Amino acid sequence: MHPETIQQILLVRRPKGMPVEEDFKFDQAPMPKPVLNEVLLKTLYVSVDPYMRGRMSDRKSYVPPFQLDEVIKGGVISEVIASQTPEFSEGDLVIGNLGWRTYQTAHEDELRKIDEKLAPITTHLGVLGMPGLTAYFGLLDIGQPKVNETVVVSGAAGAVGSVVGQIAKIKGARAVGIAGTQEKLDFLKNDLGFDEAINYKDGDFYEQLKQTCPNGVDVYYDNVGGEVSDAVLRMINHGARIPLCGQISLYNLEKPDIGPRVQSQLLINSALMKGFIVSDYAKEFQEAEQILAKWVQDGKIKYRETIVEGFDNIIQAFLGLFEGDNIGKYLVKIADQSK
Repeated sequence: MHPETIQQILLVRRPKGMPVEEDFKFDQAPMPKPVLNEVLLKTLYVSVDPYMRGRMSDRKSYVPPFQLDEVIKGGVISEVIASQTPEFSEGDLVIGNLGWRTYQTAHEDELRKIDEKLAPITTHLGVLGMPGLTAYFGLLDIGQPKVNETVVVSGAAGAVGSVVGQIAKIKGARAVGIAGTQEKLDFLKNDLGFDEAINYKDGDFYEQLKQTCPNGVDVYYDNVGGEVSDAVLRMINHGARIPLCGQISLYNLEKPDIGPRVQSQLLINSALMKGFIVSDYAKEFQEAEQILAKWVQDGKIKYRETIVEGFDNIIQAFLGLFEGDNIGKYLVKIADQSK
């Protein structure tokens, strides 16, 4: 028996600076029923991601902002519990950009079936999902690391950065990771095989950067922006490539960030800085997912997940992203698969 009502989370106020719990509302709604070409889904795992903060502000971005008093959407793994389409059967596991709801209906076009044999299902929100694909395309298409080059990754212990450094190693480059706690530095060096890992909170961060990158920086995979990126950009080599993936240090600022201008560094070093969105590469997702899965199966890419349990903990998990609470992909487990 399924419940008569579902739980859901609405955005009720646009955050000013760091989001707070009062910006969100836990709500109840009647259990929906699927119509033709739809399925009824039970939510198993919800992904919390830094990009969602941008969608909470009413400003132009690469995706439209969330609407007030509507359910927040993000990456969700669900189980099909009733189907009105031949595309999906009861018991199928699917992934899609879905609502923060315990149950919901979705059109068949919004969903992709998960291959449970590739790897544990949670990886489809992490190393084999949007974060892993972001790392893959940003590094290999824009960064193009070569043997013995130095690749620096900020936000290196997160879902994207941890994969970037390992792909750099697969390609024969040196990987230098930047993170914010000793636990994360140990994870990067001891578990993932980064050559060096440095703490951006250390007073001598820039000196450490110079020591760990004696030959300069050939590729800088930028996940954080701000002062960390200012320091790395002072060290780029001629012909450096800078994939611009995220700017998490700036997402909660209430005023525009004023920092060093990067144009002169790019100019004198004939360097390339290019922003990108993973959906730019949608036609190549399937092939990339297979390559990433093979690397995971062969032990060339390792991953860690930070999983908290309970629908009631989604907001806390999202806010924790900006405090650096997670190592690897941050997920919220909502329910178990039906047996």
